[in-house]
Order: sequence, then C-alpha cells, then structure tokens
Amino acid sequence: MISIYSVSALILAYLFGSIPTAVWIGQAFYGIDVREYGSGNAGATNTFRVLGKKAGIAVMLLDIFKGYTATNLAYLIGLSVTGPQNSVQFVNYQLALGITAVMGHLFPVFAGFRGGKGIATLFGMILAVQPQAAMLCVLTFVIVLLITKYVSLSSILAGFSFPLSIIFIFQSPIRSVLLYGMSICVLILVTHQKNIERLIKGRESKVNLFKRK
Repeated sequence: MISIYSVSALILAYLFGSIPTAVWIGQAFYGIDVREYGSGNAGATNTFRVLGKKAGIAVMLLDIFKGYTATNLAYLIGLSVTGPQNSVQFVNYQLALGITAVMGHLFPVFAGFRGGKGIATLFGMILAVQPQAAMLCVLTFVIVLLITKYVSLSSILAGFSFPLSIIFIFQSPIRSVLLYGMSICVLILVTHQKNIERLIKGRESKVNLFKRK
C-alpha cells in the first residue's frame, strides 16, 4: 500500500544515505576530499586508507548509523500500512528503506552523486533487520581484519557471511531477507572489483589498527 507516509519515509531514507560523512569529515577536519585520493571512493575503507584510523572509524560508525536509522523509519510509517512488527510486510518496508539509503550513499545528492561502496550503510540496514546475523558479520569483519589488515577483504567476507548465516544458522522464514542477502553479495562483487584486482595482485593497502596516526 502506497501512502504519503511511505513515500516520505523513502525520501528521508535516501537523504539519510546521501549524507557524505567521509567527504564532510575529510574537508572539515583535514582539508581533504577523500574522493581525490586512494581509491576515489567516499566511504570508510578509503577514509581509513587516506586519513587514518580515527577518521576511518568515525566515518564507519556514522555510515552504519545512516543505514540503521533509515531502515527503522518503517516504525514511523504506521502499522496500518506496514503491518505488525516482524511481519513479512513490515520487514519488506525495512528492506526497501534500507536499500534506498544505500542508493543514497552510492549516489549522494549532497556530494555530486559521487559516493562510496555502501558496506557500512548495508551493515546498518542488516543491524536493523537481523541483529543476530549482523553480529556475526561484525565478528567475521574483525577476525579477517586482524589477520589480514585488509579493510576491503574484511568487508567482502563480512558481507558474504550474512546470507550464509541466514541459510545455515538463523534460517529466516522471510524469503525477501534471503534474496536481499544474495543481492548484497552481487553488490559487493560489483563495487569491489578494483579492490579484488588489487588483492589478487598484492597491491591493496593494509591498515595497521595499532599504529597511531
């Protein structure tokens, strides 16, 4: 059911996603547009690479918050439209809002439609829809990052762990959640093509979490 509330929520979700945290933090505190350095993406991974650990963590947390907040706008639409919490219809609204926020991150209206890869925003969406699976993604990310020091590889494997956990561990009865998880894998492969090429060639930058910068 389409209502003025659901349309407004979608617009707000896109605007939330469009907040270019990496660009604004880089320009405000470092005088740098991260899109002009490193991989050229306005996301947490490139912020880690260009500006260091503190800026990278700040951008990552804010991007997660964007996805989480946008997805939970479903609570503001009204039960008469979305149905009860955790129903298939409600979760589908959450997914629609989260995907809209991710599109805002990829193509931000506030930053000339040049955004990041959306991994942190995707995680915020997962956290809102399936928090248990989100915690498994975090565990995967941290373990891979500590072992390899590659933020990109950690993000890729964490993203792939979501649909696997939905299938083999949590077994969500909502089919759209599984389809969303599979679409995450496709999006990750598309947006991380250059990272994957650099990883294969051994040219991907590493992040030392214990080095001060």
